[in-house]
Amino acid sequence: MMTAFFRILAATLALLVSLPARAEWYEASSDHFVIYADDKEADIRKFAENLERYHSAMAFLTGQKIEKPSPSNRVTIFVVGDQRDMRELSGSRSVGGFYIPRAGGSRAFVQEIRNQKGYPHFSTIVMLHEYAHHFLISSSRFPMPRWWNEGAAEFFAAATFNLDGSLLIGRAAQHRGGELVFADPVHVRELLDPELYEKQKGKRFDAFYGKSWLLYHYLTFSKERVGQMGQYQRNLFNGMAPLPAGEAAFGDLDVLERELAAYLRGGRFMTFVLPPEKLSVGNPVVLRKLPPGEAAIMPLVIRSQRGVDAEEAAKLLPDVRAIAAKYPDDAGVLAALAEAEYDAGNNAEAIAAADRAIAADPSRTNAYVQKGYALFRLAGDADDRAAAYEAAMKPFEALNAIENDHPLPLIYYYRSFAERGATPPESARAALEHASRLAPFDQGLQLNTGMMLIKEGKLEIARDLLSPVAANPHGGGAAGRAKQILALLDKVPPGGAITIEDLADEDDTPAEPEAGE
Repeated sequence: MMTAFFRILAATLALLVSLPARAEWYEASSDHFVIYADDKEADIRKFAENLERYHSAMAFLTGQKIEKPSPSNRVTIFVVGDQRDMRELSGSRSVGGFYIPRAGGSRAFVQEIRNQKGYPHFSTIVMLHEYAHHFLISSSRFPMPRWWNEGAAEFFAAATFNLDGSLLIGRAAQHRGGELVFADPVHVRELLDPELYEKQKGKRFDAFYGKSWLLYHYLTFSKERVGQMGQYQRNLFNGMAPLPAGEAAFGDLDVLERELAAYLRGGRFMTFVLPPEKLSVGNPVVLRKLPPGEAAIMPLVIRSQRGVDAEEAAKLLPDVRAIAAKYPDDAGVLAALAEAEYDAGNNAEAIAAADRAIAADPSRTNAYVQKGYALFRLAGDADDRAAAYEAAMKPFEALNAIENDHPLPLIYYYRSFAERGATPPESARAALEHASRLAPFDQGLQLNTGMMLIKEGKLEIARDLLSPVAANPHGGGAAGRAKQILALLDKVPPGGAITIEDLADEDDTPAEPEAGE
């Protein structure tokens, strides 16, 4: 979504006012989503089913399929309340919702559930936009240009869920109407040429997102331009520079610009109407009413899952401990306590809380994760680091036995060697590669895997892995680092190699991606 609205920086996070306690929280579990909300059961179930239909619609229209994720690798959605609650959580006055991609822990935060008829509520649009990004990067390794990436997300997000189970995709993006009329104009040539766009971009808000939607919509439905999107993609895939790739596929760009203006003035836009039989909700949605302890701690869980720094963690911990004291046998509360203790730097306390959570409910995956995190942190300062890292792997091994395709045990198996300065064996390197395939949306993971592949001499495989990271418009430091490494790869002669020193010389950009939109 537009930069001013959705680019959240963790440093600005303001969490001084607690989210209000709710009475009855539910967990809705479906094939691709987990939803936590304090709403009516019927509304939560409908929201989950609609999101599954949306996933099904994207798979049908793109022709791309992604395997059902492991339970912990689904997108977890927290319904946080009204605009005031969202403002307190995000630290921004104008955020309608946001999404944070993480291996084994992707999180989305939206306002109240709005199963409204017709055009969706803006908070729902944000959720659909972000899931479109998640789906597209999970289903294809093609490094989409920024305009295509954002235009596609806007195209799919303008959706309507009908009562009969049908779905409208590709409606006119009404939430971009004002932008297309009043914001600084962006020529189609600027969309296709990133360097020109950056050069021409002024300080005022412009119509990049709206124009990206318009171009994507027009090329999708225009009978006169059938096949041009595919040709444009092939041109890019074959190595053509962005602007020549567009000119070769679309012809005279000034003509295309005039066509887009006429298309917008015409005000009549085609829409895909997908009947219920073309869509699927997958397995039935399972609803679980949270017990009193989990319900009481959920507002604090939301803040913790948003991400906290040391100061925020210290402020959060007393409230978490107070609820844990009131519900000492609630596994969900104990798992949340383990996370809060770990975030506050209390390793022994985190391990103890995690052990109590696992004893109460061995299926609580987050308890294994937090115990593993704490043990890894302790292992870094251990006298016998090899033995300490081997012990630190035990919670992740137990987690892997519960959930074989959870990416974190695979990642930490590799790290158990790398962090102690040992050469990871082939099995650990294969584990990290597998994790990167399970969580292609985690930009930091892709970057680290790409670095590993380069050190192994697998330069072309690394290039394929890093290209989507470099193209990600919200990749932050990870995207910048990926661009640096790709530029370095371009300088390597056929049969050449890159040394660790070469990579270190280029390493002046943070590897962490931005925290969602």
